[in-house]
Amino acid sequence: MPQPVRIGTRASALALTQTGHVADALAAAGDLAIETVRVRTDGDRLTGSLSSLGGTGVFVTALRDALLDGRCDVAVHSLKDLPTGDAEGLTLGAVPVREDPRDALCARDGLTLAQLPEGASVGTGSPRRAAQLLAARPDLRVVDIRGNVDTRLGRVVGSGGVGDLDAVVLARAGLARLGRLEAVTDLFDEATMLPAPGQGALAIEVRADLDPRSGLAGALALLHHEPTHLAVVAERALLGRLEAGCAAPIGAIGVLAGNQLSLEAVVVRTDGTQSLRRTATTTLGDDPVAAARALGVDLAQTLLADGAADLADLGATG
Repeated sequence: MPQPVRIGTRASALALTQTGHVADALAAAGDLAIETVRVRTDGDRLTGSLSSLGGTGVFVTALRDALLDGRCDVAVHSLKDLPTGDAEGLTLGAVPVREDPRDALCARDGLTLAQLPEGASVGTGSPRRAAQLLAARPDLRVVDIRGNVDTRLGRVVGSGGVGDLDAVVLARAGLARLGRLEAVTDLFDEATMLPAPGQGALAIEVRADLDPRSGLAGALALLHHEPTHLAVVAERALLGRLEAGCAAPIGAIGVLAGNQLSLEAVVVRTDGTQSLRRTATTTLGDDPVAAARALGVDLAQTLLADGAADLADLGATG
C-alpha cells in the first residue's frame, strides 16, 4: 500500500501551485498517496503591511502548528518566508532546485525601469524592493501594497483590473510558477536589486522524528538540491546574524561554482539614499553546510563593522 502523506499549504493560488509541484514530485519519487491540506495563516487573514503584522512568520506559524499536531506530514513554504531561527520538533526535509531568484518589474505599456516616466508610481509590499527601487530611481513614488499576484497585477494601469499604478515589482519565481511571465516587462539585474535571502527557493518542512527509512524520507532525498540548499544556508545565516527580518531592506544571493560558494549582500537605507554592498567567497570542505553558514555569518560581521546598523533597523527578526 502507498504511504499516505498529507501536505500542508497556504490556500493562495501561488502556494497551491508550488505545493502541487512538490506533491507531483514526491508522488513520482516514491510510493506515496498524497493529500493536500489547506491551512489558513495570519498572513492570509490579516490586513496591513507585512512588517506591522509581525514579520515573515505570519505565513509560517499555522503551517508549523499543523505539522506538530499531526494534521499534516509535510509543509511547503516559500523559503524566504521562514524565520531564521530553528523550530523545535521540526526540520528541513528538502530544498528543491531554485527558480530564478530575480525580482521582476511588471509595468504598463511594456515599460522598463529606465523607461518609467519621472514620478511614476510603483507598488511593492517589500521594504527591500522599495529601498533598492529608490536607490536606482529616486524620483519614483513607491506605494505599499498587499495581496496575491493577480491582485497586485490588477493594480497596474491597462492590466484589465482597476489600475492605479504604473508598475508593480514581484518575484520572477512566483510569476514563473503561475505561468504569468508574460506580465514581466523588465528583470532587475543584481547590480540594481538583490533578491531577498531564499527568494525563488522552496522549503519542505517535516517533523524531526520522521523515520529516515520511510518512503517519504526517500522521496524527499530525491527532491533535495544541495547547491540550492548551500546557497540559501549562507543567505539565511547572514540574515540571522544581522538579526534582520522582513522589515529590513537587505538583499543577498549565494552562488555555488564547483566547491566555491560566493555570497553578495546589500543593506540599503529605506529611502534609498545610502547603501552598503559587500561580497565574500569560501571554499567548501568536509562540512559544506557549516562552511556555508560561516560564510553568511562572516559577511554579516563585515557589513556590521562597515556600518550596516546605521542604514537599517537591525535587531528585529521576523
